[in-house]
Amino acid sequence: MHKIAQLEVYYFELRFGYGDGAACVEWAVDRLTLDEEGNDLEIVLLVSARGRDEVLPIVEIIVERYVGNNALDDHLAAGKHIGRLRNAYLQGKETVHSIDAALTRLYPKLGYPTWLVMLSRNCEYATDIPAFEEPFEQEFDYISKLWESVSTRAEFEQRYRPEISQQHDAKPIS
Repeated sequence: MHKIAQLEVYYFELRFGYGDGAACVEWAVDRLTLDEEGNDLEIVLLVSARGRDEVLPIVEIIVERYVGNNALDDHLAAGKHIGRLRNAYLQGKETVHSIDAALTRLYPKLGYPTWLVMLSRNCEYATDIPAFEEPFEQEFDYISKLWESVSTRAEFEQRYRPEISQQHDAKPIS
């Protein structure tokens, strides 16, 4: 399926409250316009869906069909989102403040996972305390690269080392 990765991004955003589903509908319209739907009924149904409650279940079926049920894992989707945020941060499209807002939204929705503790903390502190900017960037680099290198949550959990995250802390002033 063409541009399914883009639908995955929209799906994540929709699940985490970042939109109303209009981007998903536009994606489906593009597939129909370019005759790329391959007679997929859900894509046809998605074109006429309106609002989050109608769009979400249809998109979930499409994503699961073309990407697999790993794409439905909230942690994996959030980890991939963090990778996109870091790329945008490096390009100057995101700031510490905008990343903090995103993490503040993600952290509780994911149930306060251990892998997100240091990143969330350092980001929040970096918004006001310059000494936390470097530790934030170190942890952001570590977490985003780990998520970008895996295709499942289980892979991430095998590779994640809390002791590395603990090293990404502000140094005492001497």
